[in-house]
Amino acid sequence: MTDNEKAKSEKFTVSGDQLVAKIKQLIHEGNIRRVRLIYKEKTVFDIPLTIGAPAAAAIIMAAPVLAAIGAFAALVTECTIEVEKVEKP
Repeated sequence: MTDNEKAKSEKFTVSGDQLVAKIKQLIHEGNIRRVRLIYKEKTVFDIPLTIGAPAAAAIIMAAPVLAAIGAFAALVTECTIEVEKVEKP
């Protein structure tokens, strides 16, 4: 992150069956630096992403992690996604 960029966090609460789709949507939107999956106030997954990587490349690189998240999602009813975005001034 350069001096001109600022990090901003957002949280989303989703059901287990919407989890993977929401993470893919967030990655596709771009400017994502990190994705954390929180369940019962504990971080279960912490996924760092490369800034500036095309969304398609980011999803392909994250495919094994998304598969693991899909398996986790089958076990939970609801969890929180915390996203760290980079905003350029």
